[in-house]
Amino acid sequence: MKQIHIADTTLLGIGNALSFKEKLDIARKLDRLSVDAIELPEITGAKADTLLVRTIASFVTNSVISVGATSSLSSINYAAEALSSAEHGRIRIELPMSAAIMEYSLHKKQDKMCAYITEMVSAAKAKCDDVEFCAVDATRAERAFLADALTAAVTAGATSVVLCDSASLYMPDDFAAFVERMTADIGVPVGVMVNNKNATAVAAAALCVKDGVSIVKTGVKGEATPLRDFAAMIDAYRENYAIETGVRVTELHRAVDQIEWVIGGKNAEVPRPTEVIDDGIKLSVNDTKETVADTVASLGYDLSDEDGDKVYSEFRRIARRKQVSLQELDVIVASTALQVPATYTIESYVINSGNIITASAQINLLKDGKSIGGVSVGDGPIDASFHALDEIIGRHFELDDFSIQTVTREKDAMGSALVRLRSGGKIYSGTGLSTDIIGASIRAYVNAVNKIVYEEG
Repeated sequence: MKQIHIADTTLLGIGNALSFKEKLDIARKLDRLSVDAIELPEITGAKADTLLVRTIASFVTNSVISVGATSSLSSINYAAEALSSAEHGRIRIELPMSAAIMEYSLHKKQDKMCAYITEMVSAAKAKCDDVEFCAVDATRAERAFLADALTAAVTAGATSVVLCDSASLYMPDDFAAFVERMTADIGVPVGVMVNNKNATAVAAAALCVKDGVSIVKTGVKGEATPLRDFAAMIDAYRENYAIETGVRVTELHRAVDQIEWVIGGKNAEVPRPTEVIDDGIKLSVNDTKETVADTVASLGYDLSDEDGDKVYSEFRRIARRKQVSLQELDVIVASTALQVPATYTIESYVINSGNIITASAQINLLKDGKSIGGVSVGDGPIDASFHALDEIIGRHFELDDFSIQTVTREKDAMGSALVRLRSGGKIYSGTGLSTDIIGASIRAYVNAVNKIVYEEG
């Protein structure tokens, strides 16, 4: 059985859209899935970047932690320092192969690049045994130069090479043939990263695997081959083609759904129900904390005591009004256990709305144990609520996105709201749950505000 290694790039393109804790939670879920590598961006010297790598290294046991290095020898030193405590660390030398990007990003011409590749890979090898050379934009490179670049990287100590169709220029069969031709005698494991903008990445990666590639870069969000689709495809072809991944396929859909929930993209959906969630079990307000904790564990979560307390408190709030299904409990965990410390909590709200009156909202929040109130009107109850919250907080936030939906189909289903606020050029997402959709919207807004306050603090 040939092992196909999956290197996940989800945490590369997130930037500052997520909090520190949310990035850690995504890393935990990827490690629990047993992806072969979790890729992190280049460290530019910021203490927060180094702290993120070191914190992830403290709990990741199944996956290699791969840190990028491109811009200078200093980036290699930063990566090595951050990975010093990692059980499995890798330095990833990512360099452009197309002449235009070489000159624009590195100010180097083609005749100087092979020497630079040798210098960077050798420096990384001196710091870390596992060094990957990633040929970015490989399909735009001159073939003779690309061959020389790959040879230089392997000679300098690269333990694997990856070719990227960064612009999705090739059809799947042409890209597979290109990779096979360029790496025929390379002597180290070969990987690919295929841009999915033309929705052909899974097909391209599959053909590359068939032709001998053993590493595929995937992502839950972003431009790489979709993790969910690729891992499921390999599992479907496992017997006929004697290929497999180390990914825990039974947990794949749930984990990807949960990561998408954390990321909170514009098209984010409440995690889809699975067979476990759809088994008809209902929890009531009379169920103990231990019962709820055991049920949460059966859904695949491993929560800290602090997050377990938060989940049980939120469960009790919902369960006072209705029985809670496993699907609803799954959403409670995803939206409650993944949050930053709350600067503001909701004390009370009164909403007035109708077709012959102007909508108004009176809201009270707690901050440092003190109640702060705000009253406002608006174009509808949710608009009025958001204005009242801005009044309480003393700041106006730009609303980048807002969506609402129900978690289940029953008459008393919980409502789920997603709010994305823009502050200082960054996007902060918040989620909220309630049996009433206006309450869910208020909770989502406060959740996003708490992230802003936490990051600024």
